[in-house]
Amino acid sequence: MTVDEQKEAVGEAALKYVKPGMKVGLGTGSTAAWFVKAVAREVAAGLKLTLVSTSVQTTQLAESLGLVIKDINDVGTLDLCVDGADEVGEGLALIKGGGGALLREKLIWEQAKTCVVIADAAKHVPVLGKFPLPIEVEPFAWKGTVNRISDVLVEFDIDKLPVMRKKDGQPWITDGGNLIFDVACGRIEDPSGLGAALKSVTGVVDHGLFLDLAEVALIATPDGVRVVQP
Repeated sequence: MTVDEQKEAVGEAALKYVKPGMKVGLGTGSTAAWFVKAVAREVAAGLKLTLVSTSVQTTQLAESLGLVIKDINDVGTLDLCVDGADEVGEGLALIKGGGGALLREKLIWEQAKTCVVIADAAKHVPVLGKFPLPIEVEPFAWKGTVNRISDVLVEFDIDKLPVMRKKDGQPWITDGGNLIFDVACGRIEDPSGLGAALKSVTGVVDHGLFLDLAEVALIATPDGVRVVQP
């Protein structure tokens, strides 16, 4: 299977967790897009769902497929969220945010009773950190914030500096109006400790470590979809 075929396979496989009448969060990214397409097909065939989105990008895709996206504030607790990941590590610790939607993704994840992560085989890793860790930062006084982030990284034996994410030479701005800084950690030996330390930094809005949130991962392999639990 090609990578795209693997992504399609897990997007389709996630449908088994969707039941009529559910309130469902739609994730962001190239893998999650396959789930959105699968949901659109089922809704067109008569499946009744209440849907919310983790990003402007996903909302645009969903609406282009005929889906109605509700405001999360009007929906409340979700039954399910299905989303991709940039890395899936031990215990279903995740790195997310490669698409720049980490804050809204985490807000939706934390409001869902069940979170299912879908990913192709290359994303399943023994130790997190090869994929750069995204950190969302308030633009005001961002230089001071980055200095404090760097101090935290040193405490966790990470000697790489945060790099501002850019697009077309300009700072990447998230849906919430924030900046993204990526850190090429290499290895993250203590995701829980690092996550807590980063969250405590004034100016850090949130980070891409998603810990103790996913109940199950659907990993696409050349031989089919494998179910992984913590």
